[in-house]
This record gives sequence, structure tokens and C-alpha cells, in this order.
Amino acid sequence: MTDSNETAVTEFILLGFTGVKHIKLLLFAIFLSIYIVTVTGNIVIVTIVYGDVHLHTPMYLFLCNLSCLEILYISNIIPKMLFNIMMENPTVPFTGCIVQLYFFGSLGSTECFILVVMAYDRYVAICKPLHYSLLMTTRTSILMSLCCWTTGFIATFGAIILVSHLHFCGPNKIKHFFCDLQPVLKLSCKNAYTMETVSWILASTILLGSCLLTLASYVRIILSMVKIPSSKGRQKTFSTCTAHLTVVIIFYGAMISMYVSPHTVNNEEFNKVSSLFYIVVTPFMNPFIYTLRNQDVKQALHKAIIRTCKFN
Repeated sequence: MTDSNETAVTEFILLGFTGVKHIKLLLFAIFLSIYIVTVTGNIVIVTIVYGDVHLHTPMYLFLCNLSCLEILYISNIIPKMLFNIMMENPTVPFTGCIVQLYFFGSLGSTECFILVVMAYDRYVAICKPLHYSLLMTTRTSILMSLCCWTTGFIATFGAIILVSHLHFCGPNKIKHFFCDLQPVLKLSCKNAYTMETVSWILASTILLGSCLLTLASYVRIILSMVKIPSSKGRQKTFSTCTAHLTVVIIFYGAMISMYVSPHTVNNEEFNKVSSLFYIVVTPFMNPFIYTLRNQDVKQALHKAIIRTCKFN
């Protein structure tokens, strides 16, 4: 039973960038530029794929899902972070913190699942090319995408309900630039060991499970590549997967070090830097990786530019 002298916390103070006030304008400009480029780049990818009938394939449907995810993912964190950088005492209401935490976990889980189906799509295309049109139909790819989104948002719902029912009576200072789970749990007045255990099991299951499935697909792809007789054929096959593999390494590496490795949980500065990789760097890189390294997207973009110029 809660002590009558304890006052429930109604808002949290975010201390993420309070120690670098002398460069807050520079940070604001950098993160704003990254946010604009990221959102614009991912919108361009979705627009290109939607507008070019030649890109209406499972591979690019999954790419559109990933781009939409990145827009929502970064928009859940960066706008509020930009506002907080310029504030003297940045605060977030308790309800707002829980909502941000829920969308952060749900979108992150959905991205894990999308990366798995993207890897599986490449595995089928490269290792079972004769069966690709039968295994990866438009209907199948749409259902797989819907399952990724649905499972991602359902998987974290129970954990967020448990967090919302924890009692917070002070202090209310979160040593992070957004409402991340571990910093929030540290502020609970009661022992949050059960919630920490549940969150660790959930994160480990989603992150390690999806990572292993993704790596399994790439192992099979690499084994198939070795059997390709011509070096040109191997290079062409590998080029279709390097972009995805780059995103996978950065995303999973940062996420696993944050939410699975027990040695980094209490390292606040490491957690902040690691968070920037999967919140800022990965969404920022996607438009460049999937356009500069993808010949089909570049050709579609070139056609779109030509059509726009003729129309004007």
C-alpha cells in the first residue's frame, strides 16, 4: 500500500542533453537536418515504388513497409527531442511518456519482423528462384507485412500495461533524451525487478529470435553464392543483399547491446550513444542505402525526375 505522504509523479524531466547546453543550437540543427532528410528520403522511396509498376514486387513492398516504419519510428522521438533541446527543463507528462514508450517498443518490434521477412524474401529469390513466384505472391507478401505490424504492436502491449501500473512517487528525472524502458523503471518507487525481467525476456525473444532467423537466411544465401560459377554472378547476387545486411548489422548490434546485454544497462552514456544508432542513424541511412545501392530504384527515380521535368 502506498504511503500517504508519497505524491504520485505526473510528469518526468528528461536530462538527455542538459549537460551540453553550450552546443544546443548545433545539436538542434544537426538533428533537425537529419530528421528532414530521413523523412523526405523515405517518403521518396515509398512514392517511387508506388508510382512505378515494375517495382510492385514483394521485395519493394517490404521496402515500403520499412520506409513507413522509419518515418513513424524517428517521428516518435526526434520532434519531442528537438523541442527538449531548446528547453531549460524539458518535461514530458506521465501519459505522454507511456505512449511514447509503447510506440517505440511496438515500432521497434515491427522493424525486427520486417527485417526477417525481407531476409526470407531474398533467401527465396536467390536460393529457390524457380519457386519464388509461387512462394512470394503479392497476397502472401501483404499478409506477411500485416502480420509483422500486428504482432509488433500486440507483443509490447502487455508490458506497457504493466509499466503504466507501476507507482512513481519521485524522483522524476530520466537520464535519457526520451522515455526509454530501463531509465523509466529505475524511477519506480517499488521494486521493478519483475517488470525488468519480463521486459528482458520479451526483448531477448524478439531481438535474438528475429536476428537468428535473419542470419540463418543470409547463411543459406552465402552458401548458395559460393556455388555460383561466375564471379560476375556472385557479385550481382551479393549486391542485392549487402544493403539489407548493412542495416541489419547496425540495427541489431545497437539494439542487442542495449536491451539484451546485461553489462550495458547501467551505463547511461553508452545507452544514449547506442540509442542514437537505431533511432537516428539507421533510419537516416536507409534512403541512401536502398537508392544508391539499388539499380532498379535509381532507374525508377531517374524516370520520375524526367516525367516531372516534362510535366513542368
